Amino acid sequence: MRSVVLVALAAAIGNMLQGWDNATIAGAVIYIKKEFHLEKEPKIEGLIVAMSLIGATMITTFSGPVSDKVGRRSMLILSSLLYFLSSIVMFWSPNVYVLLFARLLDGFGIGLAVTLVPIYISETAPSEIRGLLNTFPQFCGSGGMFLSYCLVFGMSLEASPSWRLMLGVLSIPSIAYFVLAAFFLPESPRWLVSKGRMNKARQVLQRLRGREDVSGELALLVEGLGVGKDTSIEEYVIGPDNQECESGHERPRKDQIKLYGPEDGQSWMAKPVKGQSSLALASQHGSMLQRGGSLMDPLVTLFGSVHEKLPSENMNSSTRSMVFPNMGSILGLTGRQECQWDPERNNDDSSDQDENLNSPLLSPPTTEPDECNQRTIGTMQRRQSSLFMANVGETATATSIGGGWQLAWKYNDKVGADGQRVNGGLQRMYIHEETANNKNNNNNNIPFSRRGSLLSFQPEADVPDQENGYVQAAALVSQASMMPGGIGETAMLPQKVKDGPGWRELMEPGVKRALIVGVGLQILQHFAGINGVMYYTPQILKETGVSSLLTNLGLGAESASLLISALTTLLMLPCILVSMRLMDVAGRRSLLLSTIPVLILSLVTLVIGSLVKLGGTTNALISTASVTVYLSCFVMGFGAIPNILCSEIFPTSVRGLCITICALTFWICDIIVTYTLPVMLKSLGLAGVFGIYAVVCAVSWVFVYLKVPETKGMPLEVISEFFSVGAKQQDAAASFLSDG
Repeated sequence: MRSVVLVALAAAIGNMLQGWDNATIAGAVIYIKKEFHLEKEPKIEGLIVAMSLIGATMITTFSGPVSDKVGRRSMLILSSLLYFLSSIVMFWSPNVYVLLFARLLDGFGIGLAVTLVPIYISETAPSEIRGLLNTFPQFCGSGGMFLSYCLVFGMSLEASPSWRLMLGVLSIPSIAYFVLAAFFLPESPRWLVSKGRMNKARQVLQRLRGREDVSGELALLVEGLGVGKDTSIEEYVIGPDNQECESGHERPRKDQIKLYGPEDGQSWMAKPVKGQSSLALASQHGSMLQRGGSLMDPLVTLFGSVHEKLPSENMNSSTRSMVFPNMGSILGLTGRQECQWDPERNNDDSSDQDENLNSPLLSPPTTEPDECNQRTIGTMQRRQSSLFMANVGETATATSIGGGWQLAWKYNDKVGADGQRVNGGLQRMYIHEETANNKNNNNNNIPFSRRGSLLSFQPEADVPDQENGYVQAAALVSQASMMPGGIGETAMLPQKVKDGPGWRELMEPGVKRALIVGVGLQILQHFAGINGVMYYTPQILKETGVSSLLTNLGLGAESASLLISALTTLLMLPCILVSMRLMDVAGRRSLLLSTIPVLILSLVTLVIGSLVKLGGTTNALISTASVTVYLSCFVMGFGAIPNILCSEIFPTSVRGLCITICALTFWICDIIVTYTLPVMLKSLGLAGVFGIYAVVCAVSWVFVYLKVPETKGMPLEVISEFFSVGAKQQDAAASFLSDG
């Protein structure tokens, strides 16, 4: 994973430059207003600071759709160029109007970085460490603020501090960002797949994952292009297909379904069962809760069923808990013509027989009555391997897509209006193994035991007659996005390569539900009080005597203020490191639910401290402790998680567009909070403002508890399917209640 970590760090430099700029302008504006005589022009002074905010909001309106068209990497390169150009213009600015224009350009660079870096990291990161890597932007942003405050503080000690030099220094790290973006960062493999550039996507994945075999993940990216419209939860008992016809080739059985994967391997069969997996039970439970009038979103129940029942080792490596390491391939190995099975040829001992192994392995099944002719997918290689051959330290097989999930395909018999099978009868399956701690398996007919890495089902009446080798699994089943019947790499091409934003797909129930979660989190994050607490921190430190102490040490008021800001930012860094460690262990939802109550308690303490007079020093110490705890918990939860979740919950086809909507919400709320805070403080007082923030945090906790699912360790494509299933359940429950 070394390569993908370095890529995420390089991309997060864009957020470091944002933090750097925010801190620099906060210190430089003190000297800017002196040179341009803006003491009596507070609107111009405020506009200098806010111009980057305006620019970020403007460019965000189209950054997502444009990145869907030209690529994530190209937009990050543009961001670095805008950072560099704006810093040069700010350094040169002969008057305030040129400075305002430079600040606007700077805002363009900030907007692109803040919007696209989380998307880029999510689309390149493996699911097991995606949360950790997506915490890099917040850490780098706070680190950039700290470095900038230290730099500006050092310059403020000079006899004649130069604000031009303060702002112009940004050009140095922006050059480094450009070099990394242009020559080190690869393009997002998901974007490459969305444009049909399969060979390039494969090369990028091989570089990021450090292995040659990326067929499974590449196929997953293709399947992720579709927005699940008809996703359903199905349950199976899965095992090896040992039934062969006299010719030596696999024979499908009437009560079983043959599964196909992205590479050659042993053939596997699945027998449908009903109502016993934890995922299906959670789905039923969520539907019943909705019909009973519960406010709990079925999504939360569905996601929770996966994480509660998932063995702990699954969260540490994508190579564990393999349902089936290899199966019949969905791809042809080379571009040969489809073979027609010839029984006489099977008796030929010549090497020509092996050429059938290179025939396309995904072709619509035939309906010939001859049972040997039912082998319609090409000759399968036979590999002797256990169901759980991939353990700690071993290489994952192509069917593994992370988080204990595997990708497979099956044919169905659904026929369209034209009499043809829908999409060639091909359906994709995201399969999740039911483990030994799944409520005693919830199945009285299939007792099992855990022996090492092999989950063995003892045969019963409704289970195929095999002593070992069967597992019970739940699957998310939907129409495949892959092109059926192709040859070689063409079998892995999406059916349709879209060019431009999918506006219609925004109306899909799953996408709408994801937007509610993303937009809701962005709104609640800004109104949870972080701007007010940061605004109030210098006043608190002044009351505690810290400012006086620094002044007595010979520091000017401006230098003391900058040093205090640097210390406040420094406090955040170790807390972000803690959240980085917990993001993929405790999870996003758990971190929010555990840190928001602490935010409420801190804000209530600030309200009490401002209303009850216990003495100047006592009140100041209580307020200082409350602010410290608030900032620490905010950066561990609400600081990074909204952006992380927004980069995870949307389908690939509309991710850029949906992120634009969420980012616009972010910037608009930032503007509202920034410009209403002084008015609120004047009209409501400190206690009133912090009281409102405490109420918003309480609402946030309820919203997270009811609506925000846990996404740790899950592939992005599986997350999108879960949203589709949850939306379908809620619509069905709403229809049931309205009919009742």
